[in-house]
Amino acid sequence: MFKQDADLVKAEMMANHAVRIEMSWSLPSPDDRVEYELWTTPTDIISRDFIRTFKEAAVALGSRAYFTPQMYIYDGIRSGCQGFDGENECYNLCTNNGRYCATDPDNDLDNGISGADVVEESLRRMCIWQHYGVDDGVGAEWWDYVQEHMFRCHSEEFFSNKKCIKDAMDHAKVDAKKIDQCMSDSGGLEEDVQNNILEVQLLAKDKSGVVILPAMYVNRVSIRGSLEFQVVFKAICSGYASGTEPAVCETCSNCPDPKECISNGFCGSKNMQDSVSTTTMAYSMVGLTVFFCLASIIQNKRHQRQMEAQVKGIIAEYMPLDENQMNNTAVSEEDGEFT
Repeated sequence: MFKQDADLVKAEMMANHAVRIEMSWSLPSPDDRVEYELWTTPTDIISRDFIRTFKEAAVALGSRAYFTPQMYIYDGIRSGCQGFDGENECYNLCTNNGRYCATDPDNDLDNGISGADVVEESLRRMCIWQHYGVDDGVGAEWWDYVQEHMFRCHSEEFFSNKKCIKDAMDHAKVDAKKIDQCMSDSGGLEEDVQNNILEVQLLAKDKSGVVILPAMYVNRVSIRGSLEFQVVFKAICSGYASGTEPAVCETCSNCPDPKECISNGFCGSKNMQDSVSTTTMAYSMVGLTVFFCLASIIQNKRHQRQMEAQVKGIIAEYMPLDENQMNNTAVSEEDGEFT
């Protein structure tokens, strides 16, 4: 903060006025498209609310923003989960003989969801993204599947249940056969072989340097603060080059409730819109009433003037006649008497 700015703040504080300061960091804004990515895991609790709500914003941003979901997994070989003989040394935390691992979400190796289950679901979600999101950067079906899985299968009993997963895919309109084939073609999860998709995730993790989950990046810059709809949406809208912001950002980025704004297409509640409409209607009615009253008064006066003019005209026509008749019927002395 520069001194001239700090002096103003200091003066307000010296005057015993409440001062609220917001700290923000600018984002790189190279062009008219923003790239953002979310690092998380299928069992991450913190990102759950964000994933449930942000699909509508992703769809509204459309081709002006490109989203990439990233699944955080561990390199089992680097972590020592694969022994010298190629055996899995980390029990059920890993797949592919200890190559790809995840922490146990319930800290119970013998019960509940295992690390290997998390790796498998991570691979499944990446395959869904490859088929339904990588082309447009929106991936509506990916958002739908993740929401359906959280709603239907996010429990110890159903997390890796094939029937439940198939049901979630069906509701999200995802082709289960294509996804199963993708998981198999990438290298699978059973043999001691590399899985191409999971290898890409390991490389991306090392490149990004992410260590705390969940993590959101906008234009390759980590977003600080809580993973909330408003924070992320505002950060995305700040990432556009000046003058290239999409309409949804101009309308909703500074709105107190951007999610409701995106849903409604305008900033403010429906009640506020209704009240504005009612007020506008009231003013319109008052204006129309005044207009018609003035028009009626003017018309009435005009009619009165016309009637007065007509009466004066009639009187003017009969006045000479009356005078002539009086002159013609008068009896002079020369006429003599009547007999």
